[in-house]
Amino acid sequence: MDYRKFTDTWYVRLDKGEDVVASLLLLCKKEGIASAVFTGMGACGSADLQTFLPDKGEFETEHLEGMLELINVTGNVVTDESEELYAHTHAVFSYKKDGRAEVTAGHVKEMTVLYTAEIELRPVRGGSIRRRYDEETGTGFWDLA
Repeated sequence: MDYRKFTDTWYVRLDKGEDVVASLLLLCKKEGIASAVFTGMGACGSADLQTFLPDKGEFETEHLEGMLELINVTGNVVTDESEELYAHTHAVFSYKKDGRAEVTAGHVKEMTVLYTAEIELRPVRGGSIRRRYDEETGTGFWDLA
C-alpha cells in the first residue's frame, strides 16, 4: 500500500495481494482517522460479497474469483462502541463468465487486489461518526449523536 495526503484527502494505491478493506482499516488506525468515507476502482482477483437476510438475521456470502474489474467500491469507516474501527463497504464488479459479461454487486466482506486499486479516502471533519449495534436487526448503524 502506498498513500499520500493532499489537503484533507488521502489517496491510496493498493497492490496485488492486498485486501482492500483490511488495508483501509490499517491506514485509518495508523493515521488516527476515527471516521471517513471512501470510493475507488481497480481490479481484484477474489471477493466475498454478502447479502443480509433479515428473516434469518444472517449474511449469505457469494465468493468470486478470477479477473474481477472493480467498477466501484464505496464505503465508510467508523468507530464502534468498543473503540474499534469498522468498515462498511459495497462494491460493483464486472467479469467474464462462459464468454459473457456479468455484473454483480453487494456488501463486501473482503476483496483482494489483482493488479491495483485506487482509493480516495476522506476523513470526517468537525466530528466523528460512530457505529451503534442495533439488537432488533442484528447489524450496526451510524450513530450521529
